[in-house]
Amino acid sequence: MSAVTARARPRIVIAGGGLAGLSLGLALKQALADGVEVVMCDPALQRDPHGDKRSYAIAAAVRRMLEALGVWDQMADKAQPIRDMVITDSRLQDPVRPTFLTFAGDVDGNEPFAHMITAGDLTAALLQACRAAGLDLRPEGVKGFAPQGGRTDVTLTGGEVLPASLLVAADGARSRLREQAGIGWISWPYRQSGIVATISHERDHEGRAVEHFLPSGPFAILPLKPETQPDGSLRHRSSIVWSERSENVPALLESHPEDLLAELERRFGLQLGKLAFETGPQAYPLSFGVARSFVAERLALLGDAAHVIHPIAGQGLNVGLHDVAALAEIVTDAMRLGMDPGAADVLDRYERARRAEITAMGMMTDGLNRLFSNDVLPVRLVRDFGLGLVDRMPGLKRFFIREAAGLKESSPRLLRGEAL
Repeated sequence: MSAVTARARPRIVIAGGGLAGLSLGLALKQALADGVEVVMCDPALQRDPHGDKRSYAIAAAVRRMLEALGVWDQMADKAQPIRDMVITDSRLQDPVRPTFLTFAGDVDGNEPFAHMITAGDLTAALLQACRAAGLDLRPEGVKGFAPQGGRTDVTLTGGEVLPASLLVAADGARSRLREQAGIGWISWPYRQSGIVATISHERDHEGRAVEHFLPSGPFAILPLKPETQPDGSLRHRSSIVWSERSENVPALLESHPEDLLAELERRFGLQLGKLAFETGPQAYPLSFGVARSFVAERLALLGDAAHVIHPIAGQGLNVGLHDVAALAEIVTDAMRLGMDPGAADVLDRYERARRAEITAMGMMTDGLNRLFSNDVLPVRLVRDFGLGLVDRMPGLKRFFIREAAGLKESSPRLLRGEAL
């Protein structure tokens, strides 16, 4: 009998049933089976996940993780591969948008560097897998916790108290659990808001992603899987992430639908034909934020509870799922050695594993946003020269595309497609 099963079965409570929390719960339960009790708490677990129409770019390394977890097969026919990417830099009034940089979309043979998926589809697949794996799914929140040396007592909103070896806070950027633990939060606003929507268009996007760098912020067009209509025709679709100065957003969203569509067309262009909003645009303020520590006594922060970055590189969800891969591997390896999953030395390994990457990613996205959301002529000339230089260096382009795909030999096993 293993050291883990020879004593009372450890319990891990995950507060937050979003994509990061569900992925972590599934990874732990698949790896440790009856050696661990995983309890997931979130009022949203009682909702229909398909109601979430947000779209995300899933990098190749995260796709490999989802494949290792056994959920990618359900997503493959719903995911749109990104086949190539085009980057432009211009002003809205410019008659021509010159292309400064292009990326081919494949890494390691024919594997796309990223896929576009709908959050609701992935959430539904993860929920189904979590139920099959035996997670205890509780449609209620976590009210608080109290470390008691060898355990932490987790109080649910319904009043039940669950003694646990480890509590994982996956409760978002405004994490109450992070605040209760007294963990500081370093942040600053970007004075930009992100407008997101799904757009339908006449012509096929052919798997191409486009990023227009404009003075008010980047405007990204991300290809989605076409939908078959009742008459057998295809409705071509894309997701937009429209970064705009925050002071301009209320007037945009409150304008007449035709005026808003005209503003969209100015940024989107007409290369894909007539446009229409498939989902209403929604806006949210953009900011940078990072926790001063990713751990506290018997507590680990996950995803947005630990860090928030600018969406300019489309890496927000991917970075959170990298947290999942690291924490799942560290906890699994520790428990197989008979160690306490909530012990300080185990959690310190997670802190060390994630701090450097998060710091580097935060600095990169912050720097890119400041560089490209800038209309000063000398800055424009320098950055456009740099983009053109990269475009003429195939080796450097391959390096950047592998970085965007998250493919590193030092990555946790799940991100290499290996089961724990």
